[in-house]
Amino acid sequence: MIKKLTLFTSILPCITVLLFITFSCQNTKGKENKQDVVGRTDLKKQKDLGEILKDNKLTILAENSATSYFIYRGHKMGLEYEILNEFAKEIGVKLEIKIVPDLDNIISRLNNGDGDIIACNYTITKERRNQIDFSKPIMRTSQVLVQRKPEGWQNSRRSTWENKLISDPAQLSRKTIHVWKNSSYYDRLVNLQNELGDTIILKPLEGNIIPEDVIDMVSKGFIDYTVVDENVAQINKRYYPNVDTELELSVKQRIAFGIRKQSPLLRKRLDAWLEEFMKTSTFNYIKYKYLKNTANVSKSKSEYSSIRGSKISPYDDIIKEVSDRYDWDWRLIAALIYQESKFQLTEESWAGAYGLMQFMPTIGPTFDVYPDSPPAVQIDGGIRKIIKNYNEWKTIPDSIQRIKFAFGTYNAGIAHVLDAQRLAKKYGKDPLIWDDNVEVYIKNLSNPKYYHDPVCYYGYMRGSETYNYVRSIFIRYTEYKTAFPLES
Repeated sequence: MIKKLTLFTSILPCITVLLFITFSCQNTKGKENKQDVVGRTDLKKQKDLGEILKDNKLTILAENSATSYFIYRGHKMGLEYEILNEFAKEIGVKLEIKIVPDLDNIISRLNNGDGDIIACNYTITKERRNQIDFSKPIMRTSQVLVQRKPEGWQNSRRSTWENKLISDPAQLSRKTIHVWKNSSYYDRLVNLQNELGDTIILKPLEGNIIPEDVIDMVSKGFIDYTVVDENVAQINKRYYPNVDTELELSVKQRIAFGIRKQSPLLRKRLDAWLEEFMKTSTFNYIKYKYLKNTANVSKSKSEYSSIRGSKISPYDDIIKEVSDRYDWDWRLIAALIYQESKFQLTEESWAGAYGLMQFMPTIGPTFDVYPDSPPAVQIDGGIRKIIKNYNEWKTIPDSIQRIKFAFGTYNAGIAHVLDAQRLAKKYGKDPLIWDDNVEVYIKNLSNPKYYHDPVCYYGYMRGSETYNYVRSIFIRYTEYKTAFPLES
């Protein structure tokens, strides 16, 4: 049984990253309780493109929304996410997403080095430019009033119910509007008051309420009015047919990605890439996918969406129950299952691996798992296999590094991991650390220079697959933690 798992990872000589992860801890009665993973990242504020490339990771601070980023059935989605994922591929790094629950803190988190780019449908404003830089704009959009159509609108002529709506900004005098206080919407309404020479009653909202939630509040009658960007309204109005968003309150404003002022090379590289990418059919398709395609609106509102729902997969309850039995964080197991099978129960690989945990035909039966085994049996067998791999690495002192060795073994087999460990020792790396040490030589095991080395006994393997496998699981796990926090 795994008691406590703690990770201290050094990513760069000049950058120290501390991630403390606890899967279970003991209470005063001695009974083990599950505890959420607590993460802390101390990155240099001056981190720029060179450090990102060396770290092989670009970290995005995102909003949990259809325009920015959300998770649907374990799959990452979102307009801005898809754009930045293409950029990450272009510069050859992994993309990590951190959902920011309170957007009031997003600039300070960027400047404190908690991420590299802000992606939250961010409008360029003078006040924000004093604190951060912005990329080339990815779109222009105006602010629109969100208001509820009158009762019975479905059975009335359009001209009849439209006359009951606010159709001129001047009609906002003495009206109450709920809007995020630290937004460009709030600033626009303050200016509009001055233009009208009358009072608009502004009810400020905190940064932890996303625009989709406020639109929902208007639709359900909890509030009467709010203001959002037209592109956000465009995504959501198909889901809220009783909401009107036709009245524009501003000129077209620029939406862009936020970047630290201390990261000029990242900004220049992103701008140069956006200049060309925004001319491509891929960019046009991404915009169509989120701004025009109704199916993606439905996904963002699903119970399997991190925006509206609380589920990663149809198997969450089973994953939680089985993971709890072995004292593992269920979100880590979910991240692994997604990596293996994308939660497809009948998935079968070209090599014959089957099921949720992708057991090979020669291995599955030893854990009582067969192609037709029910999900609970497959997941239970998979976790027992992981624990077996974990126990094979008792020489690894750090328990999270040990988990990474276990996952590498789950994917590639222990023999190749031992080869990589011996290569790491030979070339002056730490054979007891996976990150930036043994994983480097796992990746090199597709190179004859390394797999023909006398310290290697088991030859060639597609090392990049295992390298990416472990990294992808832990990046996804980090994202699952922020999107699906443990219940208290």
